[in-house]
Amino acid sequence: MSKIKRIAVFTSGGDAPGMNAAIRAVVRTATYHDLHIYGIKRGYDGMINGQISRLETSEVGNIIHRGGTVLKTARSMGFMTEEGRKQAYEQLKAYDIDGLVAIGGNGTLTGAMKFSEEFNIPIIGLPGTIDNDLYGSDHTIGFDTALNTAIEAIDKVRDTADSHNRIFFVEVMGRHSGFIALHTGIGSGASSILIPEADKDINNLKDTLKKGLKRKKLFGVIVVAEGNKYGGAMEVAKKFSEENSAYEVKVTVIGHLQRGGSPTCADRVLASRLGHSAVEALIDGKRDVMVGVINNKVCFTPFIDAIEKQKSASQDLINMAEILAL
Repeated sequence: MSKIKRIAVFTSGGDAPGMNAAIRAVVRTATYHDLHIYGIKRGYDGMINGQISRLETSEVGNIIHRGGTVLKTARSMGFMTEEGRKQAYEQLKAYDIDGLVAIGGNGTLTGAMKFSEEFNIPIIGLPGTIDNDLYGSDHTIGFDTALNTAIEAIDKVRDTADSHNRIFFVEVMGRHSGFIALHTGIGSGASSILIPEADKDINNLKDTLKKGLKRKKLFGVIVVAEGNKYGGAMEVAKKFSEENSAYEVKVTVIGHLQRGGSPTCADRVLASRLGHSAVEALIDGKRDVMVGVINNKVCFTPFIDAIEKQKSASQDLINMAEILAL
C-alpha cells in the first residue's frame, strides 16, 4: 500500500495554456484514490509563505478551457536559497504533505530536484512550458496552443505583407530553442526561419528572397526566434535593411500573446494525461521524475536528464522548411 496520503500541486515559472487542465487532472485523480489534495498558490513563493489550501474536485470544475493558471505562478528568488527551501519544507510539514506535483519548465524542475535531494520528499514534474524544450516528452503543455496563436497572427501579417509588397520579420518566443519558430514557420508558409539551431545569416535571407522574386513573389514573412544568435526581429530587420535598402521592411513581435488564451484540444488532452499519470506515479512509489509522452506512450524521465539533456529541433524539419520556402 502506498505511503502517500497527502499531496500538493503547484505551477511555477512562466504560465502555459493547459496548466489548468493539468491541475484539474491531478485533483480529480487524487480524489479518486482517496488522497488529500492541496493547492499551493504562486509556486515556490507560495510554498515558502504557506499559501496552501485544500482542494476539492468541485473547485476544478469549469477550468479545463481557461488559459493561465488558477493557482497563479511566480518566479521565486527566495527558493534559490537554503533558508527559503527550509522554510518551504516546514510549511509542507505543517500540512503533513508527503508528495508534490510540480508543473513548469526547466527552472521549476531544477528547483524540484534540489528540494527533493535536501528534504527527501517525492516529487513528480510535469513539463509546462510553451518552449517545448524539455527532454523526455515529444511535446510540452502549452506548445500546441502557442503555435496556433503564432500562426493565426502570421496569417494576418501575411495579408498586409502581400497587399504592400513588404518584408515582415515576425518574432516568436524561444530564448534557447527554435521549436516554436520552426513549427510556426512551416505551418504558416514562411519565406525563411531563423532559429538558434540553424546557422543562417543575412546573406542567406537575401538569396532566399531573390529566389522568390524570380517566381514573382513580391513579399516575404521571416519568422525569427527571440533567441536567434543574430538577435531578435528588430535587430535582424535593422541589419537586413542596412544591406538591402531596396526592400520595405516591417517588424512584428507577437510576444506574450503566445502564452495566453484557451488551450487547444491537444494541450488539454496532453495536460490531462500527464496530470493523471503524475498522481498514479506518486502512488506507485515513483519520485524525482518528469512525466511525459513519447511516441504516444507515457514515460518517466529523471529530473537530471529532463533538465540537462539537450532537446533540439529536428534537422529533417529544418531541411524541409528550406525546401518548401523556395
